[in-house]
Amino acid sequence: MSSPSAWIPRRRPRPLQTDISERRRLAVMLAMSVGSFAIGTTEFVSMGLLSNIATDLQISDEGAGMIITAYALGVVVGAPLIATLTGPLPRRRLLLLLMFAVTLGNGLSAIASTYESLLVFRFIAGLPHGAYFSVAGLSAASMAPLTQRGRAVAFITMGLFVATVLGVPAAEALGSALGWQSAYALVTVLGLIAVVILWFLMPHMTRMQPTHPKTELGALRRSQVWFTVAIGVVGSGGMFAVYTYISWIMTERAGLGAEWLWLVLMVYGIGAVGGNWFGGWLADRNLEFGILLALVMIAVVLTAFYFASTHPVLGVLTFGITGFFGTSLAPILQVRLMEVAEDAQTLAAALNHAALNTANAAGAVIGGWVIGAGFSYSAPALAGVVLALAAICVWVPMFILRRRGRTAAPRHQI
Repeated sequence: MSSPSAWIPRRRPRPLQTDISERRRLAVMLAMSVGSFAIGTTEFVSMGLLSNIATDLQISDEGAGMIITAYALGVVVGAPLIATLTGPLPRRRLLLLLMFAVTLGNGLSAIASTYESLLVFRFIAGLPHGAYFSVAGLSAASMAPLTQRGRAVAFITMGLFVATVLGVPAAEALGSALGWQSAYALVTVLGLIAVVILWFLMPHMTRMQPTHPKTELGALRRSQVWFTVAIGVVGSGGMFAVYTYISWIMTERAGLGAEWLWLVLMVYGIGAVGGNWFGGWLADRNLEFGILLALVMIAVVLTAFYFASTHPVLGVLTFGITGFFGTSLAPILQVRLMEVAEDAQTLAAALNHAALNTANAAGAVIGGWVIGAGFSYSAPALAGVVLALAAICVWVPMFILRRRGRTAAPRHQI
């Protein structure tokens, strides 16, 4: 007679990353990108629903902007903290836990009934954001051939920007029709789908060895890490200053009907998807000058947007180009941080998303200050030009010191 345990199906062991086929590798990257899609939807959908939230919760426009800031601050706090403290955890398990935390934070946001509780829940939802992209990006790079690391990282972040084309407009339309809470409920469902897919497809990342918090913190001793993070914070701030207040810019400044805001966000998203791919392509060819090119073009297109934003068609098209060059910076900085951080890559990669969300928070605040000072809704674009030029000023010493370090290395070895 067979034992009871014989009737219990045994769990099929997950394969090792070294044993998977090229087709399975691409499927795993697509699965991780689904998680990115959920995160991208929740990060950007709040911006399109700010006026609805402000009306429902009876708060000012500036107070509504703090909802964006709360999420961004969650990313800034959570990205380095989680990346540093979770080094001993297997990467597959950590990725699943992070995606579950994203789902939980958005589920709580969907049931928030007060302004204060929504701020807290958006902060919680932001905590796993940067760590997820860090672990997913490093996992993709670990599985990819050496010459395709930039494109592998860009593939993961592609889900975030595809969300601006599909997820954000869909969530905004749902939120406008059924209440802003339904937008966060949609993200909760997307998060659950991502958890299930990752559970079945994600292999054991045997090439990604556990790390110690002390090792990860070693990234903070490297000046090139700080230069790269500073460029992310300063250079991306202008893009977020414009995006945060885009609903007011297009309706109050350009005279576009509110029913067309979904198209504005979709055009931006299409530009962002292309820019993300372009940034990965640049990262595989020339990291240093790729960063400079992105910063120069951000300054140019934000200047153009300031003047074009008085016309609905030109404003929308220029906003899409802003999305293209603004998002091209992210994968280049991600790959550069992985390169200059050496053995502290998890924290360094997380710092990129902490930097971008610091830029998100700062951009929302700077845009609010500019508008609150009595300038037009388009004026944050000019503030963004100043920030992009300041980032170029950071790039110059970073490039010089990096080149000196590379030329000094052979002499040191001799």
